[in-house]
Amino acid sequence: MRVAVAGGTGAVGRLVVRQLERAGHEAVVLTRSSGVDLTTGHGLVERLKGCDAIIDVSNKMVLREKAAVEFFGAVTSNLLDAGVRAGVDHVVALSIVGVDEVATGYYKGKRRQEELVSGGPLPWTVLRATQFHEFAEPLLDQARGPFVVVPKMLCRPVSTADVAARLVELAGRPAGGYAQPIAGPREWRMEDMAKRIARARGDRKVLIPVRLPGRAGKAMTGGALLPKGPFTEAPGTFEQHLAELEARRSAVR
Repeated sequence: MRVAVAGGTGAVGRLVVRQLERAGHEAVVLTRSSGVDLTTGHGLVERLKGCDAIIDVSNKMVLREKAAVEFFGAVTSNLLDAGVRAGVDHVVALSIVGVDEVATGYYKGKRRQEELVSGGPLPWTVLRATQFHEFAEPLLDQARGPFVVVPKMLCRPVSTADVAARLVELAGRPAGGYAQPIAGPREWRMEDMAKRIARARGDRKVLIPVRLPGRAGKAMTGGALLPKGPFTEAPGTFEQHLAELEARRSAVR
């Protein structure tokens, strides 16, 4: 199977590519260096020729609604249009559990992605996942000064490797619409996750938990980010992720 990966150089995309290659498939990474621009569609048709499926894990962390909707709308539209023209049979898109309940700008962008995929011209599958184990790490990395604002939320964090494996599995099956969402084995509060990550990394920053304002904040703290009904429970635990962080820290001492 020949599979194109949009966002194939990102945190999840790299693991998707690795999983495809381990399974004996050919991964076609859609990058600017290969002459492809997802936001304009330039080079997409040629790069997609001969591909059986597209796995879309493209991402841009934008908080403003207009920017998020424009990005995900443009990338998704371009992938679908080029996929039809190139003869692709299946598109698999990664989305987020709770995307239809949390009204932040980024989530509205992901909603637009889902709308286009589910109403588009290609057979499709959408996999919704909960927050990744690494979710809080960019907050620590990007904080200026000793203080880190951490959004309050209740989640069921999932391993990116488990999500990547599930995406590859779905790409090899017939299109199935909305797949069972995937989540980790245990519920966590994001502020507790951030504290544990900081401790594992030896980070002395001061964490300040803050509930986002309005309905979005209420939804995030009230369980909107947890799967409703049946879901695929991924085996990887947050404790395993913490152990990996601690091992990396010990290795550089």
